[in-house]
Amino acid sequence: MKKLSLAAMIALAALSFQACNNEAKDSKETADSVNAVKDTTTDGSTGIAVDANDAKFATDAANAGMAEVAAGKLAAEKAVTPAVKEFGEMMASDHTKANEELMAIAKTKNITLPVAPDEEHQKMLTDLGAKTGKDFDKAYVDAMVDGHKKVASMLEDASKNCKDADLMAFATKTLPTVKAHLAKIEAIQKSMK
Repeated sequence: MKKLSLAAMIALAALSFQACNNEAKDSKETADSVNAVKDTTTDGSTGIAVDANDAKFATDAANAGMAEVAAGKLAAEKAVTPAVKEFGEMMASDHTKANEELMAIAKTKNITLPVAPDEEHQKMLTDLGAKTGKDFDKAYVDAMVDGHKKVASMLEDASKNCKDADLMAFATKTLPTVKAHLAKIEAIQKSMK
């Protein structure tokens, strides 16, 4: 029995170490993997309390939300167009609130969320960080239009198809805000042409 416990502890330590190493690579991928390993239970105490598609929605939403906050902070700092700077500040604020709400839901459902944006979003943030002036503003606005279209589609799907009532309610509640963000950033994009 002691050997089995020791072996389990060693395996857990190895997985934890691996998870830390993967954090720098792709936190979302790691979270999805952890969630896939958890068994599905009804009480959420030992396993994940939602089905695999709902857990994937949660990690995708968290990933997009963190990227929006990071990009928004960058825009609040670097944008030269007042409307773009203001939009960035709104993104950081609104998505921070949504991220906190999602984290609270995930905690009750035993869903592991990413701790940093995935590689695709990290690359976008790095590329944005390298730009200045009007080039930054245009790249940020284009990225926000594209990102908000994807997130709106994801939320719309989740608001209809999530099996978990709390995640479905989160998607339903968040969708109008994301659609409003999309309309605002599309108007900014149009005004810059």
